[in-house]
Amino acid sequence: MFKGRDIISIKDFSKEEILHILDVAEEMFPIAEGRKKSNLLNGYIMGSLFFEPSTRTRLSFEAAMKRLGGDVIGFAMPTTTSIQKGETLADTIRTAESYCDVIVMRHPKEGSARMAAEFAKVPIINGGDGAGHHPTQCLLDLFTIRREKGQIEGNKIALLGDLKYGRTVHSLAYALALFKVEMVFISPPELQMPKEVVEECREMGAKITIKNELNGLEDIDVLYVTRIQKERFPDPEEYKKVAGSYRIDLKTLEKAKDDMIVMHPLPRVDEISPEVDKTKHAAYFRQTFNGVPVRMALLALVLGVVE
Repeated sequence: MFKGRDIISIKDFSKEEILHILDVAEEMFPIAEGRKKSNLLNGYIMGSLFFEPSTRTRLSFEAAMKRLGGDVIGFAMPTTTSIQKGETLADTIRTAESYCDVIVMRHPKEGSARMAAEFAKVPIINGGDGAGHHPTQCLLDLFTIRREKGQIEGNKIALLGDLKYGRTVHSLAYALALFKVEMVFISPPELQMPKEVVEECREMGAKITIKNELNGLEDIDVLYVTRIQKERFPDPEEYKKVAGSYRIDLKTLEKAKDDMIVMHPLPRVDEISPEVDKTKHAAYFRQTFNGVPVRMALLALVLGVVE
């Protein structure tokens, strides 16, 4: 089902396939924590091609590969590669696949991962393509919701912040629609969720409310916060208009449910106050760790060592 498969967009997967990935990730959890040892991917090499800055995605993929006994090659910035000499992405991919069994790639251009998959003979895993998709982040988000809340279905989930340029929320909205959860989209008018995403999610059965104000958290089960993504704005002046639109602090959480969790794909800027970190609501650092077992599951599945 997964051997040799590219991981480009969450839209390429059924609800059943997503749940299977999450189940495998659950089995990987003690290995990710270092409580168990594994050589499942001994002899396999992962190519880590990051054309854009990354901390969590790149490091968690490397940790995932090494926890399973595999090796990693690659680069963290394109300035160290032949891209600087004018090499095309297609040629870089064709070269890299000669040295590895699977490629994880992040690139600033939307659609780059799918294009890379057309040229590559090894599986391509999309680590983020511009404002497009971030399927592995989406899967670790779903894994976190299920671990923290017991299940994905039945939760009311608010997505807050930059919903226009935020690739994490695009992927997450599509995935949550498969589970027919109720969603609330909260953003400045300039940064609303793209209409096509809203319409498609509604067609899939999701109930969606669109708001500009940060209020009404009393019945929210999961608050998913995103930063305003300065690097995606074509006009710096437009960024300044919306920067700092929302801030989650202790006062914001006063009326929240006792068991509401706050998630964030990170990095954060000023949208979540550090004082929230010590509250029972803060789940974002556990969410960050969950990238390791989820990405372990994906690597093992596409390399065919687990089914």
